[in-house]
Amino acid sequence: MRNILISLLIASSAVPAWAGKQDAEWRNPEKNQENREARRANFFAFESESLARAGEKAKSSCYLSMEGMWRFRFVKNHQEAPQRFYEIDFDDSQWEDFPVPGLFELNGHGDPIYKNIGYSWATTFDTNPPYIGETENYTGSYRRTFVLPESWAGQQVLFHVGSATSNLKVWVNGRYVGYSEDSKVAAEFNITKYLKKGRNLIAMQVMRWCDGSYLEDQDFWRLTGIAREVYLYARPSDHVKDLVVTQDYANGNGLLSVDVQAPKSLEVEARLEDAEGNVVGTGLQQTVPQVKAWTAETPYLYTLFVNVKKNGRVVQSIRQHVGFRHVEIKDGQLLVNGQPILIKGVDRHELDPDGGYIVSMERMRQDIRIMKQLNINAVRTSHYPDDPRWYELCDSAGLYLVAEANLESHGMGYGEGTLAKRKDFRQMHLERNQGNVLTLRNHPSIIIWSMGNEAGYGPNFEAVYDWIKSVDTSRPVQYEQAGNWGKTDIFCPMYFYYRDCEKYAQTDNPRPLIQCEYAHAMGNSMGGFKEYWDLIRKYPKYQGGFIWDFVDQGLRDKSKVTGKEIFTYGGDYGRYPASDNNFNCNGIIAPDRRLNPHAYEVGYYYQNVWITDQDLKDGKFEVYNEHFFKSLDGCQLEWKVKKHGGVIDLAGIAPQQRKTFESAELKLVLARVLSHHADDEVVVNFTCKQDGQVVSRQQFVVQSYKFPELKAQQASVVKEETKSYIKLMAAGTTMTVGKWSGMIDYLDVDGQPMLIDRQSISPEFWRAPTDNDYGARLQQKFSAWKHPQMKVTSCSVVDNSVIANLDLPMATLTMTYTLMADGSVIVRQQMEPKADQKETWMFRYGMQLQMPKQYDRVEYYGRGPHENYCDRNSSEFIGRYKNKVADEYFPYVRPQESGNHTDVRWFIVSDGQRGLKFESTAPMECSALPYLTEDLDGGVSKDAHHMHSGDLVERPLTQVHIQQRQMGLGCVNSWGAWPEEVYRIPLEAYDFQFRITPVR
Repeated sequence: MRNILISLLIASSAVPAWAGKQDAEWRNPEKNQENREARRANFFAFESESLARAGEKAKSSCYLSMEGMWRFRFVKNHQEAPQRFYEIDFDDSQWEDFPVPGLFELNGHGDPIYKNIGYSWATTFDTNPPYIGETENYTGSYRRTFVLPESWAGQQVLFHVGSATSNLKVWVNGRYVGYSEDSKVAAEFNITKYLKKGRNLIAMQVMRWCDGSYLEDQDFWRLTGIAREVYLYARPSDHVKDLVVTQDYANGNGLLSVDVQAPKSLEVEARLEDAEGNVVGTGLQQTVPQVKAWTAETPYLYTLFVNVKKNGRVVQSIRQHVGFRHVEIKDGQLLVNGQPILIKGVDRHELDPDGGYIVSMERMRQDIRIMKQLNINAVRTSHYPDDPRWYELCDSAGLYLVAEANLESHGMGYGEGTLAKRKDFRQMHLERNQGNVLTLRNHPSIIIWSMGNEAGYGPNFEAVYDWIKSVDTSRPVQYEQAGNWGKTDIFCPMYFYYRDCEKYAQTDNPRPLIQCEYAHAMGNSMGGFKEYWDLIRKYPKYQGGFIWDFVDQGLRDKSKVTGKEIFTYGGDYGRYPASDNNFNCNGIIAPDRRLNPHAYEVGYYYQNVWITDQDLKDGKFEVYNEHFFKSLDGCQLEWKVKKHGGVIDLAGIAPQQRKTFESAELKLVLARVLSHHADDEVVVNFTCKQDGQVVSRQQFVVQSYKFPELKAQQASVVKEETKSYIKLMAAGTTMTVGKWSGMIDYLDVDGQPMLIDRQSISPEFWRAPTDNDYGARLQQKFSAWKHPQMKVTSCSVVDNSVIANLDLPMATLTMTYTLMADGSVIVRQQMEPKADQKETWMFRYGMQLQMPKQYDRVEYYGRGPHENYCDRNSSEFIGRYKNKVADEYFPYVRPQESGNHTDVRWFIVSDGQRGLKFESTAPMECSALPYLTEDLDGGVSKDAHHMHSGDLVERPLTQVHIQQRQMGLGCVNSWGAWPEEVYRIPLEAYDFQFRITPVR
């Protein structure tokens, strides 16, 4: 998936050793199928129009499901596979029952492997295409009987397998039928001549690896078996072989061309109905006047019925959705129906935490609901064709699709070793794209074809581009490795930095910029997403991109430590796994489809309704409709100021238009609130809803918060001093500062200890590294700040203050602790870098303390309710929030920094009655977790410490972080990029002051 090692050369382009001799089809790149049906559009032909209208295959007499339990034999090594197992009299009584669909590794056979770069056989045999070894090449043999329906007599019978990884062989009644590669496009075999009346035997064999696996080196779990639908179906001898629906939109009219490939003996009728069931046209060539166009915003679908008759009787009926839209590239922009759309996209792997490659219809629908909730309008089917039912759902729901072929040879690198330059793999490159285009081209949701992913560039892709253009001129074709100069209609780079995007957006290159992957959402990420969208909204040529990626690819399992649920990643299975650790856990949602905290930031910057403050105190603001095809009719804008609110109808705001509102009610409410709350912060929250669903949110501060000055003043306190500590007491508060530590060792309120025994309030510069931190090796570069040696050079009491001077290798700290007359404590942390220090950076600057477990609740006034960071907080609004400490931690697949809140005005940790309140002279950042930072810290190397959130055991404490600032997260990539400089914390002079007030 990742464009990291672009110069990687793993194998030479020398003439392969197998050339010129006969070999098995699974080692021959020029033989990728045998007796497989020609690729065709994914339609199902029913026996009547009434059944076609219902669209349920299971109710058709032409359909027979082959899903369920099959007799199955697994072997670890291919050479151990059973011989002649496909014969009728073969004894399979010792075999097991195995599900179809079903994957070997998720049903007790073999180990799931996750790899990003490099082939999954990395620990088994050398990469030398097209060579494939037999050791560890899991092979599954299947057998099942079925009774041939009597009604199918005289018809052709076909066997359909929606997905088989990595290849598929089929036998019927002991006779060989055929072979297929390409694990992500359905294989169909005509088995008519092998059948007999009554009971029949069908047998299959699937291998873990074949030569086709050299083009299936995608960044995901490497699993084996059968996924998607498996069934038999019958068709007449004279039948529709293919159905090509060409749809276009021009001058308000819908243009429809239907190419039915069928014998001349058949009579073909075509009828088009609108969504209400009214007939709007007939015939194979139609022009529909004043058509309702299809877009992701307005996914209006017509229904085409193609009835095929023989001797006046319908023998086949096909239903096909039609969406009229026109896609083109003009003046450096991608246009849909003449409008230059924005791609607010995600990359989506087809993966379920329980089923692996097997994704149910309900899971697909759930994914689409989440996408709509987050204002996502586009999906790249990374990196292969999905289940055809996904495209149907996207047609209906309204999502733009970049439909990608099942082609990635990342493990061969991008240089001379790339398979894109090898003649023996040219046919395979073509066939992969033919399977994608010929199967899916009738779907209006597909607006761009993608020839593949991370497979180098060369003549094989140029041949593919030419072929696609020869069969489909209605869509652009893209390929990332073609750059902005090769055979690609779109410049679709991966992980371009902000400055590179801006530079290209100012060129006259005719290709629009739409990143096929960007904003790498690995772990606690998506910091700096705002910076991308500031550029996208500024430059017309830069039209968006696809976030890598949509869902964390974790598999559901149980912790060996706690027994709790975990989600596994690379290296969790087997003794010698080929692994790239948790690099597949980089989604904006969790494996079980909970929203990761950064998903809210995605939804915020992808929203389509924006408000500008024109003078809110006077009730004036502007609403901008960023949609390109949809007005804001039906949208209600709710505003709220403290407990007051109102609703404004946004009807009439056309696409791409602005409207200024002057709300007398809002003006009046603000005037009253401001007059009664002169010393309070006042904000206006706007929420735009359509059909009850929130589609956009914004917040505006109209009166700023007044932070306390926190001046340390003299006060009468009781003092006690020994050689080892200084104790100050006032108003029920006892503060004990250790002379050897220079820190507050004990803080008691009314005789109750507020700190864990022997755990001081101490300076803090470190965080548990995030995945992005690890990728940039910041856990090594910042290591001096993890446990810096702090030597106390002096510690003395002056009036009601204790002043401690600490010497660090890089700087000096002056800590001042002042006990006030009211029992509050003012802490001042002053840093001064040493003169000889080179440039260095910290994860955060502030303090930490550990409170007893009973203080398990937080209440704060700042940004929430979800965790947020200085470069990812726009979606979290300033307000008052409450939560349990245990719920402040977000269970990322792999533990890391979590729970932070920015722009905090005050922060309380309590047991519901007693506790501590923290506040500063300016916005600060705070968090409280039931874990120590070290519990979430994976150490110097991820490989050395495999961690899962479900492995964590809550500590009998609450660790509180009070910091002036924490470094941002970044999102440009997860293998070297830092957060933007404005979000970093350099070593320089700092002065942080906050007050601790007992809560009683």
